[in-house]
Amino acid sequence: MEVQGKIKLIGETKEYGNNGFRKREVVVTTNEQYPQPIMVEFVQDKTDLLNNFSVGQDVKISINLRGREWTNPQGEVKYFNSIQGWRIENMAGAPAGGDMPPMPPMDTEATFEAAPATTETKTEGEDDLPF
Repeated sequence: MEVQGKIKLIGETKEYGNNGFRKREVVVTTNEQYPQPIMVEFVQDKTDLLNNFSVGQDVKISINLRGREWTNPQGEVKYFNSIQGWRIENMAGAPAGGDMPPMPPMDTEATFEAAPATTETKTEGEDDLPF
C-alpha cells in the first residue's frame, strides 16, 4: 500500500525500553478533495530513511498496516492500529538520498558503428569464447 502527499511534520527519533527500540514519525497531508493528515511511523533502521527529507516535500510512502490486541487490567479487550512505513520516495522528480540522476539519452547512430562483416567460418566444435 502507499500514501502520497506533502510532508507536514518530521519528528525526532525516539528510543524506547532497554533494547533500544527506535521509532520516528512523519505526518503527510494527502492531495485529495478533503486532505487528510496521515501519521506514518518508521521503526528501527528505517528511521534513518527520513534523514534525506524535509517539510514541504511531496513524497510517496510505501506502508504496511499493523494491528494488535491488548487486554487492559479490567479484562477489556482493546484493538490498536498503526501505519508503518518501509520506503519513502521524493515525488518532485529530484532524486533524494544519494540516488543518481537519470542519464541523458545517447545518440546511438553517432556513438556506435556497425561491426565489419567477416568471411571466416568456424569449424564444428570451435568457438571464440575465452573459457
